[in-house]
Amino acid sequence: MILVLMILGCQATAGAASDADRLEYLDRCNVVWNSPGNNSHDSMPLGNGDIGVNAWVEPSGDLVFYIDKTDAWDENDRLCKVGRVRIKFDPPLAADKEGFCQELKLREGIIEVRSQKPEASSQNSEFRIRLWVDSDQPVVRVEAESSQPVSCRAEVELWRLRERPFGDVDDSHSGNGLSHQPFKPVVLPDAVVQSSAPQIVWYHRNTRSIFLETLRNQNLQELQGQFADPLLSNTFGACLSGEGMVKDGDRALKSSSPAKKHQLSICVLAERTATPEVWLKHIGGIERKSVGFEKSRRTTAEWWKSFWSRSWVVVDGNEALTCGYVLQRFMNACSGRGASPIKFNGSMFTVEKTPGASAETPDGDPDWRAWGCCYWFQNTRPSYWSMLASGDFDMMEPWFRMYLGALPLSKARMKTYYKFENAACFPETMYFWGLPCNGDYGWGNKAPETVNTYIRRYWSGCLELVAVMLDRYDFTEDKDYAKTTLVPLADPIISFFDQYWKRDSSGKIRFDPAQSLETWHVAVNPLPEIAGLRSLLPRLMALPKSLTTEQQRQRWQRMLAELPPIPVKEINSRKLIQPAESFSACSNCENPELYCVYPFRLFGVGRDNLDLARDTYSVRRCRADSCWGQDSIQAALLGLGDEAGKQVANRASLKSAYRFPAMWGPFNDWIPDQDHGNNLLITLHYMLLQESGGKIYLFPAWPKTWDVFFKLHASRNTVVEGVYRAGKLESLKVTPSSRLKDVQNMLAK
Repeated sequence: MILVLMILGCQATAGAASDADRLEYLDRCNVVWNSPGNNSHDSMPLGNGDIGVNAWVEPSGDLVFYIDKTDAWDENDRLCKVGRVRIKFDPPLAADKEGFCQELKLREGIIEVRSQKPEASSQNSEFRIRLWVDSDQPVVRVEAESSQPVSCRAEVELWRLRERPFGDVDDSHSGNGLSHQPFKPVVLPDAVVQSSAPQIVWYHRNTRSIFLETLRNQNLQELQGQFADPLLSNTFGACLSGEGMVKDGDRALKSSSPAKKHQLSICVLAERTATPEVWLKHIGGIERKSVGFEKSRRTTAEWWKSFWSRSWVVVDGNEALTCGYVLQRFMNACSGRGASPIKFNGSMFTVEKTPGASAETPDGDPDWRAWGCCYWFQNTRPSYWSMLASGDFDMMEPWFRMYLGALPLSKARMKTYYKFENAACFPETMYFWGLPCNGDYGWGNKAPETVNTYIRRYWSGCLELVAVMLDRYDFTEDKDYAKTTLVPLADPIISFFDQYWKRDSSGKIRFDPAQSLETWHVAVNPLPEIAGLRSLLPRLMALPKSLTTEQQRQRWQRMLAELPPIPVKEINSRKLIQPAESFSACSNCENPELYCVYPFRLFGVGRDNLDLARDTYSVRRCRADSCWGQDSIQAALLGLGDEAGKQVANRASLKSAYRFPAMWGPFNDWIPDQDHGNNLLITLHYMLLQESGGKIYLFPAWPKTWDVFFKLHASRNTVVEGVYRAGKLESLKVTPSSRLKDVQNMLAK
């Protein structure tokens, strides 16, 4: 295997360079393989934000790819593959090292496979395959061209072939607590539509669902019938068709005659429908509306060009760091516009652990993933924090939309459990409809809180969700978003924190019982809750009065006055921030005391008590900067440029167990690890740009010896673009220009 990862040196004059010139570095970040792969671990991901593929070429010359969908939820709430397609050519594509090249072309959003045999060969001397996912339509495209006529055969390969008991194998990770339960969950089989039409249509339909069992298990039977089952009747599948193709059995198409050009389309659909026939009608409509290949390829390339033009960070001289940054943004774009948010544990690009193993075992099941089906807030958040400075605001919508959709059930849950009014609390590990993971809640549990003590009262993620939403509003000043998303979610979340805990004799909120993240299972007045509310309440009150009510503002003002202070203690003659006022029962390794730096930015560059926060960081108990570890982010926010730079460079250098370099992991989660790559993005953003008190701090944590050119977004619809080389800021462009006066170059000191 030869992996080409190169970075363009910043040679053009900064001020005169166009966006096209700026994007030239993408060509040097293309991933190029000069030998075929062996299996799915050698696959290359690609997607349009909702539909994806994992593609590889085998030594035989077969092109193979999985089809992915962000909302292909099965009856057990597992995010599944739609299917696998194998395309054969006769004579076969040349896959020897001398004549083979597979390249991910980032600018165009396309995978191109090229092969060439020696001139002496009688046939198939040149071959090119282009694979892409249409940016505007739910269609995967395959276009093959050869210098000699070849035959083509495309076969759909399925593995969910029979109904099987979920507990027959160790599916406990994949379904999080569903194995061996009394109601006996099952994995349902796929269906292949029998038809004489020259197409292959298959689907998976949920005729069962764990939703009602989840309500019953979590003592919410009285809510049955009030909320639609989000899994029942969900149907996901695809339709394979091709120009000049005929049926070759139930699951394959073949070309009617050899040709120099072959075109295949796979329309993909996931939808809850009353009957399978309705789903079939709808996927047929997609096929009929599908545009031609040339237009599809052109509009897809235009979308990717627009995406790459939003922002960039190129660290000249560190190709691993720049390509790590570029490829993670690519991964976000591939899966960030879907019906469901990005899954932290593999996104939609997971593959089987052991290719060749039985698909009815965790080792060989393409639908298996470590840590299962639920969304874990701590692990999901990096994907969305990273999108702010990148300007990828549209890709944040699926995440917010999930919580908005879950809000009514969350309110009903809080009223059922606690009799709270207008209160919502989203658990750390959550089904996409808002209830806790059954494996964490516990089977037979009669209490409102989970039996899993790691997350029993780990609710500060709700406050962090509000923090991300407030940043989203600050960046875009979108009042419609604030009215429809930010305030409707923030108000009931804050209300829960107001109602759950009692006040002490001085009128202050006493957060007890409580915990401090997953680390200190017993805590009084934990730092994350106090810092979160101290950070958020003033920002909510500062929203335009047209967006909030007088009653809300008065309640928020009262709560702010009722908060206990940030816990600080003098240790060895030095004041240090504490994880809580009191804390015990340590069972994990995090630094909750630093949550006042990130994600709740009370301390840092341009803010008070920077030295206190730096001292606390210097003696932190846990040190981690892979996967969800956030040392590099906190170092950047504290202005520790050399340390942040060292850590983020190390993060980029960590190798994947799979062939594609941004299939990060496995670390603590699963492959590709979205925590790992997105924390890299967040760190670089904060190293380059931070804000406080209306000021934009440029290079607040940037190593003086690092050259960089960048374009990033900031609050109030501001874009900052610059080039820093050889210790000097060679160019700076701020849009709108009125904000130039707010920029403070920290490296100019």
